[in-house]
Amino acid sequence: MDKDIRVTADDPLKDDVQHDVEAAGRPEMVDIDRIERVYKKLDRRILPAFWVLYFLCSAIRSNIGLAQTMNLDRGHDLASELNLTPKQVSTGLALFYVCYVLFDLPSNLIMSKLSPHVWMSRIVTGVGIIGIGLVGMKAAWSFYLLRLLLGIVIAGMWPGMSYYLTLFYPPSRTGKRIGRYFTASQVSAAVVGLVSAGFQKMDGIGGLVGFQWMFLIYGIVGTLAGISLLWWLPDRPLPPGESHSREGWRKFKPHSKAALSGEDARIHYEDLTRVYHRSAWTMRELWHVLIDWRLWPLVIMYFGVVGVGIGTQAYATVIIRGINPDLTGIQLSLLSAPIWVMDLIAILIFTPLSDRFHHHRPLFFSSAVLIQIAGLLVTTFAGGSKSWSRYGGLLLVGFGLGPTVPICMAWTNEIFQPRHGEVGVAAASALVSGLGNLGSILTTYALYTGWPADAVGPHKYRKSNLVMIGILCASITSAAVMMVLLKMFGNSKAKQISSASSTSEGEAVYVDGAARREVQQRGLGRMFCLK
Repeated sequence: MDKDIRVTADDPLKDDVQHDVEAAGRPEMVDIDRIERVYKKLDRRILPAFWVLYFLCSAIRSNIGLAQTMNLDRGHDLASELNLTPKQVSTGLALFYVCYVLFDLPSNLIMSKLSPHVWMSRIVTGVGIIGIGLVGMKAAWSFYLLRLLLGIVIAGMWPGMSYYLTLFYPPSRTGKRIGRYFTASQVSAAVVGLVSAGFQKMDGIGGLVGFQWMFLIYGIVGTLAGISLLWWLPDRPLPPGESHSREGWRKFKPHSKAALSGEDARIHYEDLTRVYHRSAWTMRELWHVLIDWRLWPLVIMYFGVVGVGIGTQAYATVIIRGINPDLTGIQLSLLSAPIWVMDLIAILIFTPLSDRFHHHRPLFFSSAVLIQIAGLLVTTFAGGSKSWSRYGGLLLVGFGLGPTVPICMAWTNEIFQPRHGEVGVAAASALVSGLGNLGSILTTYALYTGWPADAVGPHKYRKSNLVMIGILCASITSAAVMMVLLKMFGNSKAKQISSASSTSEGEAVYVDGAARREVQQRGLGRMFCLK
């Protein structure tokens, strides 16, 4: 640790770096390229694990949508096997999100108090076990029960991943990384659509129908992956030289190797503490997060885009079948995959841009939402029956969906971490995700198969699509309102929140010095730099 970390004399960031270093009471200068290499090491440790767990959980959660049309011609689809009406299918889909809304915040708050990587392992393992249990569904009651349990065990996964990132990265660095592992959801939706065609070929083997084989295989893989996270994911970072307690219940948990060691660990810890210092939060601090007006526009933004996203994911094959009723179950599964390929492409394009121009996140968000609205209008009104242009509209919807959720969650981190500290990120990300998923309840319960009269006429599901356009308009309006209010009132630290304003030793906390150093790196000129 006797190495100096330096910038060159003519480096345009020197003044900002020197200010951060002097403010933090450290004599070293900071080499930005060295810091970048440290964060790339973290990326290799954390992001692949997140990608795999999110892929599997997304597959298990969304397989119900595919099961509605698998082996339909043989009467081995979900509704036929369980004797379900379209309304009962919608009810089961919606029950998942009811539990998701109720348990998102408690899950994230527990995670902030316990070992985060153990809690993530618990979530994924639980999802895998419930996934296996879906094979045993025999009637509506078992379908309802398992969807409720799945909502309970998976609650907190998505906001928990966002919160976990802020333990290792400054908020200015989270958008692109959220986008990277969020691609797992899109790849999952595309892959499970393609693979489901193969599962339909297994129909009848071992006394199981096609969708039961799908639930079983994904459930087993998910359970094994969840258990492996105990060794795979690192625990929260500590000051160099310190180690996590092995007392009490912690002595029974598997030992997880630290994410970084040696000089890398020191550089990372010192850079991270320029954002905030962790301290135990109280109910008083949590209350101030809950009454912060900045929370509610973000909830409405998330409500619209996640409602449309889940509605499209759950009913993609149903919507395509409404366009062309002559398509077989295998054809419907194959045609659903390109929607999520378009989603993936948009994420890879827009989330790095939203990080580089992070002050303009609401503009990136709103542009993507406008693409979704255009796609829904094309899907509803373009051409006549069996028109492929209407399917092209669905591809536009997928493209617009991609960046919206990662941008919304990254903006939540960026607003609440400097303002409220760790409890701000844990609570705000959970509430935005949890309450925002009320949009998922709307689109899975009230629309499409839950609205029988909507499935007749030359423009099938016209009313459902228009409802989704309406909630997307609410998302854009909320983004605009949030942008204006932040311009008017700013985003200063909440003085009431001790964990966001001082350490236990009384030191001042310097809000995201890493982001200040990156200001000069923003823009297209540095975006494709290979350093």
